Amino acid sequence: MPATSESKDVAIRLLADGYVVVTGMMDATSVDRARADLDRVLGSTPTGRNAFEGFTTQRVYALFAKTRTFDDAATHPLLLAVLDEVLGHYQLSAPVGIRIGPGEKAQILHRDDAIYPVPEPHAPLVVNTMWPLDPFTAENGATRFIPGSHAWPPGRVPATDDPVETAVISPGSAMFYLGSLWHGGGANQTAAPRLGVILEYASGWLRQQENHCLAVPQRLARELPPRLQELLGYNIYPPFVGYVDGSHPRKVLSAGS
Repeated sequence: MPATSESKDVAIRLLADGYVVVTGMMDATSVDRARADLDRVLGSTPTGRNAFEGFTTQRVYALFAKTRTFDDAATHPLLLAVLDEVLGHYQLSAPVGIRIGPGEKAQILHRDDAIYPVPEPHAPLVVNTMWPLDPFTAENGATRFIPGSHAWPPGRVPATDDPVETAVISPGSAMFYLGSLWHGGGANQTAAPRLGVILEYASGWLRQQENHCLAVPQRLARELPPRLQELLGYNIYPPFVGYVDGSHPRKVLSAGS
């Protein structure tokens, strides 16, 4: 679907299929800037510590402490409008840059909302967006997923005969997918790394996977746009979950400048 689509139409496709690819979400100049700046960060980023992270894969945690090139993507009007439709009140949970190195094995298929001990079935808790900065191909580690698996009954896990598809997408596009969709990074069988960024959002009443109020220094957080501050955790889940000394946390952040 194009980025000019109505948010309701994107949300309908996302909820029905568990995923949707939206083209035209980032222009070529922004893609080049993001790739160059993440290359800088990746110069001092170690490879993974286990098979899930990937032993030849680099992960840029604390993303918004290390680059400003995804500030606009994180607050893209269409993205936020879709999140309004699907999650209602939400915040960034686990934004991370991922560069899958040559020779990396395929990641185990998993669901991102499985970390929360919430009885199934449940309303959507997590929405992910994958932003490729290199072309994603079946050979270089493009995300693999099982269409429709977000609607499986509780307790069902992938079987060997389940159809696994590959998200072959180009820079500038973004793949939206529900946290209940079974998915995983693919194997990189090429001689070049594959770079992408995941912006994961979770319902506002859930604890974020990454503690952004500590990961992003306050001196940096004070300079960010108010909406991004809220998405990083300086927010209130109605009516008053998340207050600081009786006040909105963003007011407290501003007062400390």
